[in-house]
Amino acid sequence: MSPLVVAQDLTRIYREKSGVFAKPQDLRAVGGVSFSLDGGKTLAIVGESGCGKSTLARLITLIEKPNSGALEIDGTDALAPAPADAKRLRRTVQLVFQNPYGSLNPRKKIGAILEEPLLINTDLGKAERRQQALAMMARVGLSEEYARRYPHMFSGGQRQRVAIARALMLRPKLLVADEPVSALDVSVQAQVLNLLIDLQQQFGLAYLFISHDLAVVRFIAHDVLVMYLGLAVEHGTKDVIFEKPLHPYTQALLAATPALGEPRKARRMVKGEIPSPLNVPKGCVFETRCPHATDLCRAERPPLRPVGGRLVACHYAEQFL
Repeated sequence: MSPLVVAQDLTRIYREKSGVFAKPQDLRAVGGVSFSLDGGKTLAIVGESGCGKSTLARLITLIEKPNSGALEIDGTDALAPAPADAKRLRRTVQLVFQNPYGSLNPRKKIGAILEEPLLINTDLGKAERRQQALAMMARVGLSEEYARRYPHMFSGGQRQRVAIARALMLRPKLLVADEPVSALDVSVQAQVLNLLIDLQQQFGLAYLFISHDLAVVRFIAHDVLVMYLGLAVEHGTKDVIFEKPLHPYTQALLAATPALGEPRKARRMVKGEIPSPLNVPKGCVFETRCPHATDLCRAERPPLRPVGGRLVACHYAEQFL
């Protein structure tokens, strides 16, 4: 079975001006990212703020077009689809936003919010739309009576359940979740994550899960792609990366994540600030903060290559096996 999503060397560059009289510069938000994602699986994209996670999400959801690269979704060229395919792709890919307080229209009742995707994209009658909205509410654990209420009458976890239900109304195959639980309390996060896992099993959904919380990623992901300054620095299965990370940046991320019930490990603290995307290092993008950097790292950018059962962009990855 072919992958649901195949992304090859996706690049997104913005033209930025640092001042009124300054010349425009290229800001490389995503610098050539490749991955594939099968139906029913979850790929987590992790990294610090500003690494390009959310920009990559906008490319996959077709909100923005990449400057270069190729993107295939459900067997269709997503960057140059035929008109009929473009309409189908809009239903195939849906997005769950980070903030459940801002992603729902406060002027509409929950029932109308859930029916809206069907009203725009299908020819279903009013009774059928309402029936499907109520059925989806039941699937995400919301009572039928909630359909007559407004978003401000719900808790954050309930609003995110509504947002997930809305994203599923068109029965997509791919759900892009951009920090979907970061605005919720920890106890509520667990409920929403369990709901996402249950829905994935019911519908065979593929998830592109954007997060900076590695504890959440470890719970929900099948595969992990670590980004730094718009580039993928390590990519592999969750078990391989969490048990033995090979890139110094991945090692530092995992070392900085507290884990209950595990012995305290020596922390590999990352020093310094992430460089400006307007002035990306010539060699390895992580060399300005890496404790193992050499002249080779400063002069030559390492390719993303197979080492130890995963892909890693480090000249000295074999030393960490």
